Amino acid sequence: MSVVSQTGPDADAGTAILRAEGLTRVFGTGAGQVHALKGVDLTVAPGELLVVRGPSGSGKTTLLNLLGGLDHPTSGRVWLSEAEVTAMREREVLAARQRRIGYVFQSFGLVPVLSAAENVEVPLRLRRTPAAERGERVRAALEAVGLAGHARQRPYELSGGQQQRVGIARALVAEPEVLIADEPTGQLDSATAAVVMDLIRDVVHERGVAAVVSTHDPILMERADRVVELHDGTLAAGG
Repeated sequence: MSVVSQTGPDADAGTAILRAEGLTRVFGTGAGQVHALKGVDLTVAPGELLVVRGPSGSGKTTLLNLLGGLDHPTSGRVWLSEAEVTAMREREVLAARQRRIGYVFQSFGLVPVLSAAENVEVPLRLRRTPAAERGERVRAALEAVGLAGHARQRPYELSGGQQQRVGIARALVAEPEVLIADEPTGQLDSATAAVVMDLIRDVVHERGVAAVVSTHDPILMERADRVVELHDGTLAAGG
């Protein structure tokens, strides 16, 4: 398998917002062990859109969960700038996730009973942002994803592409340094998927966010600054 490398920021250890070293994740015990990741090293620079590709079962979701602080590695370390996430206590990891990382999921992850604006507002409520500031930031986030006129609509009243754009607005409303997106276009048709990836790319470049996006769609890889490949839990040479 080949690795596609495109011109993008050169993320070394000194400039990277997100950095992983020797990440290994083993599930199960004894004869039932599954080595989902095997010693992965990775850096992501500010303003870089990094796409991780690979077949189902290659370890993409496991890698993103570790990078985003949603899971703990069996061995290895993860840094956000100079802060080592893997050395933090659980409450410190939670605080880092709330303040520094935004997440976009394949299943959209919206709360069905909440409006678009209320879904976007959730991260700000968790951070106890004052109400006036919450309202302004939610409006700006929905406008940024082209949904200013859909603030009061609930998820079932929106198309799949619109729901995913709400998810992106929610991920970005807290102004994170890192964006983690796991198969964000997996439920979308190709035209809508391209629109969503264009939106992610533009936000990453304009705001200087370090983004890691998993996908198996070769069309979407064209939007990336850099593409790396996982195969059986190992990052392909050159990645």
